[in-house]
Amino acid sequence: MFATLAIPICLIVSVCVYIFFLGDSSHFKGGDPAGDPADPFGIVHKGGVLVPLVMGYVLMVIVFSIERFIVIGKATGTSSIETFVRKIQSFLSAGNIDAASAECDKQKGSVANVIKAGLKKYREMETDDTMDIGQKALAIQKDIEEATALEMPMLEQNLTIIATLVSIGTLTGLLGTVIGMIKAFAELANNGGGTNTGALSSAISEALVNTALGISTSALSIVMYNVFTSKIDNLTYAIDETGFSIVQTFAASHKK
Repeated sequence: MFATLAIPICLIVSVCVYIFFLGDSSHFKGGDPAGDPADPFGIVHKGGVLVPLVMGYVLMVIVFSIERFIVIGKATGTSSIETFVRKIQSFLSAGNIDAASAECDKQKGSVANVIKAGLKKYREMETDDTMDIGQKALAIQKDIEEATALEMPMLEQNLTIIATLVSIGTLTGLLGTVIGMIKAFAELANNGGGTNTGALSSAISEALVNTALGISTSALSIVMYNVFTSKIDNLTYAIDETGFSIVQTFAASHKK
């Protein structure tokens, strides 16, 4: 639902900015939008009809990045994930499962939810007389994996949109570049030696503006995508590390 609403809203906002802000007469010499630009805003407006589309891409990257920061921040919990993992491992080493479970309640977030599910299964296996130690340890591990499978999709949601903008931003910018160069060469072909240098410069400027916007969109998208995948990898590693500690603690403390 968020993506369904955010994408068209970003495009509408970018079109409004292009028309009412960048296209304002104050950004052009003589106050005429059809004339030469007087500042960088006017230059961007002269980039053509693809400019608001690429601006929409930039806005999408910003909006979805903010949304992912909020979601992943909540998934991490109330304190540093490294500190939380060390506390859980310390409680496990002392055999204090109740304290570890209480720490999960204080931490909150996806990682704490997964670990708490593993600790709950740990308690269930202590009173189960139908399985041997190996089967019980496997049951705890399976429960942790199932809880992880439920939490991970929420963390990775909308990352595909940011990844898609990496490519589509470059391609749209390239399309704008090609359109601008076509106009430039058409001007040369139509007027020959009497080429209108103003029209030629405008066409080349259009091409370069689209190139700059397309590259900027892709660069920002790549950086944000890598930031979020790195954060998700850290959370996954914390879950795997703590889950392994839970299974090993159970197996070591219940040997006959």
